[in-house]
Amino acid sequence: MYSQIDSNKRNSVILMMIFIIIIISIGYGLEFLWGDGSYMIVWGAIIISLLMTSVSYFKGDKIALASTGAKEINKTSDIYLYRIVENLCITAGTPMPKVYIIEDMAINAFATGRKPEFSSIAITRGAIEKLENEELEGVIAHELSHIKNYDIRFMMLVAVLVGSIALISNIFIRSQFYGRRGNNKSHPAFLIIGIVLAILSPLIAEIIKLAISRKREYLADASGSLLTRYPEGLASALEKISQENQPMKKPSTATAHLFISNPFKNKSKFHNLFSTHPPIQDRIGKLRGMV
Repeated sequence: MYSQIDSNKRNSVILMMIFIIIIISIGYGLEFLWGDGSYMIVWGAIIISLLMTSVSYFKGDKIALASTGAKEINKTSDIYLYRIVENLCITAGTPMPKVYIIEDMAINAFATGRKPEFSSIAITRGAIEKLENEELEGVIAHELSHIKNYDIRFMMLVAVLVGSIALISNIFIRSQFYGRRGNNKSHPAFLIIGIVLAILSPLIAEIIKLAISRKREYLADASGSLLTRYPEGLASALEKISQENQPMKKPSTATAHLFISNPFKNKSKFHNLFSTHPPIQDRIGKLRGMV
């Protein structure tokens, strides 16, 4: 389990470094194309993307919960679910998050919040009714691990970088059409470079974002299993999710990466290539390999 956790942390850092290299490369491209002062535009694009994501960072949890129709519970309204979360938090040594129920019969759950002190966990009605106690514990431990590992904050940083790359790439290509027409560097070759960069950079950034999201899922699986000391519980829950393959009633692409399983119906292997989640069978295999 510890090896799996270390491997996922290491791979996530490598992917983040690739992100930074892409942004720096685009910055040098703008410098070469425009000459002096282009770095101000690069920083401007980054600042704009930061402002765009700041609302999501500070209010994203409330938006995500509202979009799923989640309703908060307490110790008296649903003692069974509340006690499971409470006991796992005591074991993990983390603050008790707010607990929500989503009235949806698909088996799923998600956690949100920028840090453990301001976190929430939401579980579908289907997960509560269809999963055995050990399976539900595995799912909740997975979500608590996302909170403990600061995955929400990490993914917000990734979103900022993806937005920055998209904005800077857009600036790069627009400079060829609306930029300094007297610039001796404005050669047709640079127009081709700009078009290729504008198309490929956001695409590559999105692929890296998906890769990081998948690594965080593997990390939460390993961390959650370490918390419960019973990997089979989560593996069995994921197996039920895979066999049922039931999409949520109101899935959203904006919040899909938060859930323990893709809230959309998995249709094909090609569809899985562009999913925010790794294939469930791979996750089950890794979990059962920890025993």
